Amino acid sequence: MSRAGQRRAGAHAGRRRRRSGGSYVLLGLVFVALLGVIVFTVRPGGWPRTGTASAADSRSQGRSPGSVSAAPVTSPSAVSSTSPSAPASTSASPSSSTTPPVTPSATATTSPPATTSPTVPKSGTGVFATALASGAAAGHGDIRHYKVEVEGGAGISAASAAHEIQSILANPRGWTADGHDGFQLVSSGTVDFVIKIATPDTTDAICGAAGLHTHGEVNCDVGPTVVVNLKRWLLGSPEFDGPVVDYRALIINHEVGHRIGHGHETCPGPGMLAPVMMQQIDGLKGCKANQWPYDAEGHYIQGPSVP
Repeated sequence: MSRAGQRRAGAHAGRRRRRSGGSYVLLGLVFVALLGVIVFTVRPGGWPRTGTASAADSRSQGRSPGSVSAAPVTSPSAVSSTSPSAPASTSASPSSSTTPPVTPSATATTSPPATTSPTVPKSGTGVFATALASGAAAGHGDIRHYKVEVEGGAGISAASAAHEIQSILANPRGWTADGHDGFQLVSSGTVDFVIKIATPDTTDAICGAAGLHTHGEVNCDVGPTVVVNLKRWLLGSPEFDGPVVDYRALIINHEVGHRIGHGHETCPGPGMLAPVMMQQIDGLKGCKANQWPYDAEGHYIQGPSVP
């Protein structure tokens, strides 16, 4: 082969070698690029990154920690190597933010305090103290003056009892509703009758002297004296289904009724109001308990007369 032919053949071979070398370089660059993508996207443990980058990741990628929302850095010893990294936007760990469940417990219930009956002394001193109380006259016509006395040792206030009795006798449904009887509480001077509140033993003594047997249970009316048994004043009566203050009104109206001339009466019929002059402590006989002589319309509540 001539020299010129040899030069042309060498030139063609050189161009072929340069083209082959350029292909290898291009393939190498592509491989490096793919490797970089794989390294960037794949994280330790085989899990892809999600969420907000931590400050440590920023530093490893050449970014400033201030440019991202940094999450607290947890030491490797405190994190299991098999668990994926928690996103920085996740709230604090359950051990610090989750409220422990409240164990239901039975609510303590308290029963209302039992109502206890007042203690009634069986006997007292036998000496009576007059209530230092007085008031205006109530009613019209014959105004009867009265005072209130309480036995020593009874345990109640004479003044309080006197004011309670005064309000009973002045009630519009009381004896003043008849238009010709009136009453006035006084603490001294001449009186038409006395209301004594006495212990059961003293009640028996006073009433027994007049031939009345109260057996420590009931009241009586002796001459100008109305004797109220302390037991009934404090406890009322099992036959009377109203409050004890209503039964006190029955006691006063019944006994004062005797003072102004009324005798005993009985039940006028089943379902009707019992007359105040009925001895309701002995049973209602079909009537309804009642403590007033007159009804709301001013009609006298009356029953058949009995001894």
